[in-house]
Amino acid sequence: MPSPADSLRTLLAQDRLHVMPCAFDALSAKLIEQAGFELTFMTGFGASASRIGAPDLGLMSYGEVVDHARNIAAAVSIPVLGDGDEGYGNAMNVRRTVQGLGSAGCAAVMIEDQVAPKRCGHTPGKAVVQRDEAYDRIKAAVDTRDAGADTLILARTDARHEHGLAEALIRARKFEDLGADIIFVEAPRSEQEMREICAATRLPNLANIIEGGQTPDLSPEALADIGYRLAAYPVSLLSAAMRAMVETLQEMAEGRPRSRLMDFAELRRRIGFDAYYETSERYASSVRATPSAHQEND
Repeated sequence: MPSPADSLRTLLAQDRLHVMPCAFDALSAKLIEQAGFELTFMTGFGASASRIGAPDLGLMSYGEVVDHARNIAAAVSIPVLGDGDEGYGNAMNVRRTVQGLGSAGCAAVMIEDQVAPKRCGHTPGKAVVQRDEAYDRIKAAVDTRDAGADTLILARTDARHEHGLAEALIRARKFEDLGADIIFVEAPRSEQEMREICAATRLPNLANIIEGGQTPDLSPEALADIGYRLAAYPVSLLSAAMRAMVETLQEMAEGRPRSRLMDFAELRRRIGFDAYYETSERYASSVRATPSAHQEND
């Protein structure tokens, strides 16, 4: 079986756009795979919301992020891209972050150039480190990959927000020179900027589409025409799930029937009950025939 990283390399070698709904937990990742998508991304926005009930403002620790990524990657067979934030410290911390997320099963690890603690890319107050520190982070990530961490490096810059597109493109080109595998220039403001980003390097580029965010919410066909290879949707599933839960809670509070529920049989099937019982039947006879230690003592 190919490794998650090799599976991702195969997808990226294809000359087409890959739509990538983002997972906020293991269950949402399973639903993404069941829907036929070929890869997913562990959204930091959604992971922070689902795991600690807090905004994506650098509050999750390295250990929490790795544990969350491990649970997501273990739940699916498609490649999972992991969010390594700013690396949780200096370049040596970046090395540990890449190694940890790679060992957790992530096909790629994203490292960005924000000042710690990082912020969601479409919220106020974010800032980036100086170029040299940003480059050291990506160099450390690439060195860790080359030393044996079986994962790709997704290099992200948020410089567009504070310093303009020209600075973001300078950083993106340098990330390519340092050996990154995928480029992510966050929050372009127009289709023209998106075209300039895709023309800036020879590497696959990732578009980050947040409904209501700063980047134009273009169709997959338009994103492919611009030149993007990956289109991430980090809050779509979380937003849909939260809306359904809020509306169901309102119905319950008002004593009305719950109208947005999945059929219980489908619910069980999608979670994995049917597959569990089917597999367990292979061992049912031996379980029934073998008395427990307690029974033998009786």
